[in-house]
Amino acid sequence: MATSNPLLRYAESRKNLVGSACGLAGVGITLTGAAGALWPLVVAGLYGAGALLAPPERPDTPHFPSADEQLGALRVDFAKLRAYLAEVELPPAPRERLTALGTLVEALLEPGWVSDPEHLHVLARAVRLDIPEAVDTFVRTRWWSRFTAGAEAPESHLERQLAALHEEATSIAAALQEAEAIRQHIHTEYVEGRGD
Repeated sequence: MATSNPLLRYAESRKNLVGSACGLAGVGITLTGAAGALWPLVVAGLYGAGALLAPPERPDTPHFPSADEQLGALRVDFAKLRAYLAEVELPPAPRERLTALGTLVEALLEPGWVSDPEHLHVLARAVRLDIPEAVDTFVRTRWWSRFTAGAEAPESHLERQLAALHEEATSIAAALQEAEAIRQHIHTEYVEGRGD
């Protein structure tokens, strides 16, 4: 039990517990009469020796969220993103690309698929940064493009960004599919090898 009070922290420490055990041994020696009149020094000396010889305190290992916890938080964020995207007005072509990307990301976020930290990072970056940024930039640029003749259409940038994000998600799906194929192959060999 961790506490912020230094006296209570020391009372719970290994050094105090080992020192106290050694001090109790000193009390036992005193009760046998072996310490004589110097019994306070024997008890204090054994306590001090035990406290000095005790192993140092180790700080607790920090807790980091597991892949399942990260995935759960990412699914919550993806639901928020979907609600935002439902309100945004987009042309048909980018909307189709966004729907395809959303369907793929949603499938990857299902429990039991993505556990690799790199894949989680790519999906988290897509959900929390890349997709909202691409759509928001499109919405803002689209408004200004009405006043700028001859400029490149903001739809083309949005479509290219969504295509690149879809490609990233597809590569994760391909890696998962390959891992499952290898797993299935290994299990087949194991099952067939048992008959020998």
